[in-house]
Amino acid sequence: MEVTDSLNFGHKDRKDIYEYIESHGTVREDEVRRALNFEPAALGAHLTILRRDGYIRKVGKHVEVAYAPEKEQTVELDGLDVTIRMAQNVDLESLVEAIHEVADEGRYIEAETVADVLDHEEVVLRHNDVSSRMVFVATVDEKLAGWVHLDLPEAEKLSHTAVLTVGTRPEYRGHGIGSRLLEQGVEWARDHGFEKLYNSVPATNEGAIEFLEAHGWETEAVREGHYKIDGEYVDEVMMAVTLR
Repeated sequence: MEVTDSLNFGHKDRKDIYEYIESHGTVREDEVRRALNFEPAALGAHLTILRRDGYIRKVGKHVEVAYAPEKEQTVELDGLDVTIRMAQNVDLESLVEAIHEVADEGRYIEAETVADVLDHEEVVLRHNDVSSRMVFVATVDEKLAGWVHLDLPEAEKLSHTAVLTVGTRPEYRGHGIGSRLLEQGVEWARDHGFEKLYNSVPATNEGAIEFLEAHGWETEAVREGHYKIDGEYVDEVMMAVTLR
């Protein structure tokens, strides 16, 4: 199942089961049964249908949302072997740590929000009736070096847009990893029918603004004094790129 697929369960109980699994990541079947107060036979029947329809998959005694795997690739960037792949729940801790490491530099407020949401929800990928998200990570020697996050609204009037955040840990900068992650995010969004991407940064983050501009992004709006950083009011620069 793609994170952009329509959700249609045909039964309230199956919707409840999917939503529980989707919000908890990988969970044991007996946990689902106890949490939702199902008889074993009834739960088994609903899980069978959800698996048949491609919504969930079974992993041992656990179940999880059956997100379609994205192609993993390893590229050489400035002497480093960098693997770009779809993020998984096992990446959660290091992903949150990496995003906070970048956000704590004080110049990427949206990334800080992403890290807080991931840390609170304890689930990497999401797909429900309210919102969805896709995350790719870059790893070097199996250490998470950077990420690109796409917030995908489900509201019909916004469904052609997405908000992208991207970042690279300081020790991995200067090798082109950020550019490759940005390209991955943009390519994925274009392939899945999105028409426009947004990214907002403080005006003081000149490096991020120059980075995005170098990749074809433009300033669409400026909100004066939107941020307060270290006691100083800082403008928010709202940047965008059109994919069509």
